[in-house]
Amino acid sequence: MTVEGTPKPEEQRLGPVLRRRSQVTAGTTDQRLLDAGGPSDWVHTDPWRVLRIQSEFIEGFGTLAELPPAISVFGSARTKPDSPEYEAGVRLGHALVDAGWAVITGGGPGAMEAANKGACEAGGISVGLGIELPFEQGLNPYVDIGLNFRYFFVRKMMFVKYAQGFVVLPGGLGTLDELFEALTLVQTQKVTSFPIVLFGTEYWGGLVDWIKNTLVAQGKASEKDLMLFHVTDDVDEAVALVSKEAAR
Repeated sequence: MTVEGTPKPEEQRLGPVLRRRSQVTAGTTDQRLLDAGGPSDWVHTDPWRVLRIQSEFIEGFGTLAELPPAISVFGSARTKPDSPEYEAGVRLGHALVDAGWAVITGGGPGAMEAANKGACEAGGISVGLGIELPFEQGLNPYVDIGLNFRYFFVRKMMFVKYAQGFVVLPGGLGTLDELFEALTLVQTQKVTSFPIVLFGTEYWGGLVDWIKNTLVAQGKASEKDLMLFHVTDDVDEAVALVSKEAAR
């Protein structure tokens, strides 16, 4: 309805979108769809990114929907193949398969490769969820089912949705990101019955002390939050902890 004497502005309806005055665009949606010689900058727009994000969720859900019960293993891509940490990762992957779990990692080298190698050598299902990075790493050769994601948040969803628990080997900023994401989801009860095991008491000891003596001591976290995770140096204990809390 217009004010008496005021001309009705030019308007254009494009599906659910209404455009008026200077926001009216030339042509129609179908014209732009069928115009082979049209501009290509649309592939870099946010609406197109939404479709890419949607497609990544669909690919992830479709690929992993029939995955058996699994544990996600995190750790540094910089772990050396001849290091004790790598050897522990191999033993962990093997032990998880022996306990009836599939193994999910970030699919890269280092600790991730170690866990995939152990799972593969044990005859289990070895999954790698890679991420597009400026420095291309690719999926390690021990991955049986691999997915490469553009978006970190889609990848994180897959780690949590298709795993019944986390084992966290020594790692850097990416590992810390994944660890605290999981702790936050458990603390806020966005996920339930989700065990988190930190492997390596010496490596994680300083972080655990900081959580206890700074976060909890200053009231930034509760005492019960210290129960959200376990710390161990023993592969069998790590597997037993995630298996027990995940009701296996």
